[in-house]
Amino acid sequence: MTKKPQPPLDLHRPYVDDITLVSESGKPMRREPDLIDVWFDSGAMPFAQAGFPNISPEEFAEAFPADFIAEGVDQTRGWFFTLHAIAAMTADSVAFKNVISNGLILDKNGNKMSKRLGNTVDPFAVMDEYGADALRWYLITNAQPWDNLKFDIEGVDEVRRKFFGTLFNTYSFFALYANIDGFTGQEMPVPAAERPEIDRWIISALNTLVQETDDAYQRHEPTLAGRLIQTFVCDLLSNWYVRLNRKRFWGGGISADKLAAYHTLHECLRTVCILASPIAPFITDKIYADLAPHLTGAEASVHCADFPVCRPNLIDAHLENKMQIAQQVTSMILALRRRANIKVRQPLAQAIVPVVDEGRRALFTEQIKTLIAAETNVKSIVVADGSAAIVKKKAKPNFKTLGGKCGKHMKEAAALIGLLTAQDIEAAERTGHFALALASGVSIDITPADLEIVTQDIEGLLSISEQDITLALDITITPALRHEGIARELINRIQNLRKDSGFEVTDRIEVQWGFAHEPPPALRSEITAAIAAFAEHIRGQTLSVRLAFADSIPAALTIDIDACQLAIGIRRADASL
Repeated sequence: MTKKPQPPLDLHRPYVDDITLVSESGKPMRREPDLIDVWFDSGAMPFAQAGFPNISPEEFAEAFPADFIAEGVDQTRGWFFTLHAIAAMTADSVAFKNVISNGLILDKNGNKMSKRLGNTVDPFAVMDEYGADALRWYLITNAQPWDNLKFDIEGVDEVRRKFFGTLFNTYSFFALYANIDGFTGQEMPVPAAERPEIDRWIISALNTLVQETDDAYQRHEPTLAGRLIQTFVCDLLSNWYVRLNRKRFWGGGISADKLAAYHTLHECLRTVCILASPIAPFITDKIYADLAPHLTGAEASVHCADFPVCRPNLIDAHLENKMQIAQQVTSMILALRRRANIKVRQPLAQAIVPVVDEGRRALFTEQIKTLIAAETNVKSIVVADGSAAIVKKKAKPNFKTLGGKCGKHMKEAAALIGLLTAQDIEAAERTGHFALALASGVSIDITPADLEIVTQDIEGLLSISEQDITLALDITITPALRHEGIARELINRIQNLRKDSGFEVTDRIEVQWGFAHEPPPALRSEITAAIAAFAEHIRGQTLSVRLAFADSIPAALTIDIDACQLAIGIRRADASL
């Protein structure tokens, strides 16, 4: 006979009144029917939960006063008052150290949600669609808890894609190659001081993150903590560290360099999971469990792990500043490329970054300049003295301010100001003043406010300013640069054809190329010259043992290269076209 399932036990009224408990002395125990006040009853909760007064003062001190309480702004008065009133009467103390008074959740237009307006959102449907972690992360990081939140379901989807998608893809990248190489995390790590600069940088940034996130949590600012973690994962770990180090994980065997990369990425992922777990408890527990099973002494769950402790000796502020400059300059150069409509695969000659102090110049080490050049496809990064190298500057007198200073000498002073060089103007801007010596022997103290500075781009240079950095990009494309750009485009198309054709990354191929449609003579000559000039490079990059022109190519595929349609045929080196 099948036992009939019992309904869930409900200990609320009136069902709890049907239950009678028996004390140790044999007397019946029933629910107390009378309450002083519902808010007073709520306020007594911390004391009743701890078993006060039937526990020792030491035991009670572990739970009282509370570190913080949280409640909606419309539900605070009675509970907060009675908490403090009972605490004062029983323990001569406050009931809690901090309070977070949550704001209201509004619809995306700022209106209060109500059934009448039809703008309510079913939280369970949102969690079913996007996950509880994405919803929690959106609610906590989108606005400070005490501010009203304009809820937009598209924001939850964005969090799922941008943050959690990036975090999981970064973990998946690590897991893919770690499984191939059999990396367990038990291997003897390369000492941090002996790892490449890029590893030392991300470890430094990670420890800075631990320090700042711990401080944010301690100050009960989960919004700031979540934003710090998200910036680290998306901007530093995924978009910079992993992207710049992909090649270190490729190839067979574990070298010292690859081992350093594995340990560095593993530490970053594991630490991020612990830092993010108070806000996103589920995905962090899953990733942590997958990262930690082989580690000696590792907890089974992220929620049992000790919170990370910052290691100040691994923080290198100078290195972090260098990399921040590299990221910012790279972003600015790429913005100039978009403005000029020049593809990244088209090499350019140089970018010029003016500096006015030695501290800034010291950040542009050869490694940083090489990194920026590689990321932006620019041949060289030139650090120049002052902005005269990238813009033309002329000064005009500001007659409103100079009138009182120059008096009858105004005409002569204006003529001298018009003769100031760009270097003179920069010196005045840097020092805040300069002496204008007149022929009569009179000296007039001039400040930048006395000048109207007119700037003009130098021909062939495109400039941009952002925060405290100004730079210029040389957008002149010489024939040699043009040929190299065509070669890079062809390499990209051949690599895509290799992938689409199902070739292995190690397969050697033969390539035939021709013109699908006859281009104008000048363009035909340019394409032909470019492929001839970079034939060896193209073959090396595409693992081609042969790269040959043909008028007719069986089963050719058509690709576009700079408004010219090329016919391409590829085969494995031992197959027939």
